[in-house]
Amino acid sequence: MSQEAIVLELAGLRGRVMGVTDSVVSAADGLLVASDTDGVQPQSLAALAAAALGLGKRTSSEVGMGTLREVVTRCQGGYVVIYAVGVEALLVVMGDEGMDTATLRRESRRTVERIGEILEVTPAV
Repeated sequence: MSQEAIVLELAGLRGRVMGVTDSVVSAADGLLVASDTDGVQPQSLAALAAAALGLGKRTSSEVGMGTLREVVTRCQGGYVVIYAVGVEALLVVMGDEGMDTATLRRESRRTVERIGEILEVTPAV
């Protein structure tokens, strides 16, 4: 695994999507893998995001609406969006209120795929 390659992917996402402020990749259990953060504690964000993703997956399964795509938390000051990277990892993206969510949806798919390739994770089923 190349932590530097993941950090480059995170920085690239920030550069391509207006409003992205921070991002983190962690293992599904919340262990930090890599981060591109400024004002956030990446270890805490990784652990909380893993818990939120777990709840989202369980909710998705319970309601029978298919595979979870993302967990979105919209706050007064912006967004926290969590994506599964296969079944073994996750990507957390934070953005301000002006974050371009349409571009984020498009660009995050590519970023998740590339991070998955770097981590060589098992695809989600």
